[in-house]
Amino acid sequence: MASTIKTAISIQKSLFEEAENLAQELKVSRSELFGLAIETYVRNHQNQKLLQEINQAYADEPDPSENVRLTKMRKHHRNMVRNAW
Repeated sequence: MASTIKTAISIQKSLFEEAENLAQELKVSRSELFGLAIETYVRNHQNQKLLQEINQAYADEPDPSENVRLTKMRKHHRNMVRNAW
């Protein structure tokens, strides 16, 4: 069983009221709703960081050996397509 920590937060009254209504609608406690919200936010943040890392990895230009390989692949593909028609 996961351990829990009690904490206090300050939020705008209107947001608190929306959270209270949503918790009632979902039939969960406010604490559970806040926990779910934080969990979702943290996961989204982790996913954004991962996406940025992936985009950064693919953003660099190919090195010269990769360019040679790509040129050969394109030429081979053109020949295959040309011979198929």
